Amino acid sequence: MIYELRIYHAMPGRLPALVDRFAKHTLAIWKKHDIRPVGFWTVDIGENTNDLYYMLEWDDMAHRDRASASFTADKKWIAARALTEQDGPLISGVSRTILKPTEYSALK
Repeated sequence: MIYELRIYHAMPGRLPALVDRFAKHTLAIWKKHDIRPVGFWTVDIGENTNDLYYMLEWDDMAHRDRASASFTADKKWIAARALTEQDGPLISGVSRTILKPTEYSALK
């Protein structure tokens, strides 16, 4: 397994809409494409309180590439993104990090 940590930097004031899009649209579409979320977090105390952190689990990089490609081409995703961005983009940028568990990690 590999894990991907993503940080979505929401546009000012748009974090609630971004969180809402995941809950109402993205997660159901991800399931169809075998995209496996481990968890989601927002910042309660600290810097970057306008960011959404989440982690995905992949079998390997080939799994990531296949699932990502099929998701981004999915007509339901394209429609959901257009609908949720009618008032402008939700994110200003994304940070991605691929993580490999250590031998003593609880997540393998």
